Amino acid sequence: MTVLKAIIVDDEEFARSSLFFLLQQNCPQIEITGIARSVAEARDILAHHSINLIFLDIAMPGGNGFELIPNAQQHNAAVIFTTAYDQYALKAIKANALDYLLKPIDIDELKTAVDKVVEYTRLHKTLDQKDERITNLASTLNNRTDIRKLTLPHGQGFKMIDVDDIIYIEADSNYSVFHLNNHEIITVSKVLREFEEILPSEQFVRIHKSSIINLNHLKEYNSKNGLQVFLKNGDSINVSRRRASDFFEKIKLFTKSNSEH
Repeated sequence: MTVLKAIIVDDEEFARSSLFFLLQQNCPQIEITGIARSVAEARDILAHHSINLIFLDIAMPGGNGFELIPNAQQHNAAVIFTTAYDQYALKAIKANALDYLLKPIDIDELKTAVDKVVEYTRLHKTLDQKDERITNLASTLNNRTDIRKLTLPHGQGFKMIDVDDIIYIEADSNYSVFHLNNHEIITVSKVLREFEEILPSEQFVRIHKSSIINLNHLKEYNSKNGLQVFLKNGDSINVSRRRASDFFEKIKLFTKSNSEH
């Protein structure tokens, strides 16, 4: 069994002790090497120990948890974020397919997150690759702008794409199928709603329960055979009646925004 050496970084005593207890009782793959109350204490532990995984609180006085990201990169440690809020941060974390746990932490969610990190770490060592997801997250959080890159998990690892390269996304049961402008198709085991929440709302619009389109790739729309959109790659998609008004409103705002730039 792969055992990961981990640290817990959180300024709240109850949060530290409860996570420590949950890990001891439910995650034999995790060996807690240290517990830190701040970013500074966490840096000191990292400097003296080989750490594979960091459970990192986001909002801490005296140093935001994200300030530890460069150190995590330097030591090649995986990160599971623990947080009670910060919607922008959660959006950025989701966009980079990084794991997070909302407080109070659920046991099953904790087990799932640990299992994923163990598997990714095994694959990561085999492939000898840096975790670019952490790098992109740090960049996104520093700029605090719209999400411009997405990390899409697949069977062998992850693929990072620019959101501008997405033509549209279609739902396939509990999967989302990405159609990219280089004719590549990527299937991800996440529901469409998750990407609807992450992608820039002024650029992407959900036109049907099964479809999200990138307005940058919209070529034409007409209502000859029911409302349809025609995309630059030649595909056409129906717009549902209940989403038509939202679609037209987005078109109006998108056109206005582009004409001003």
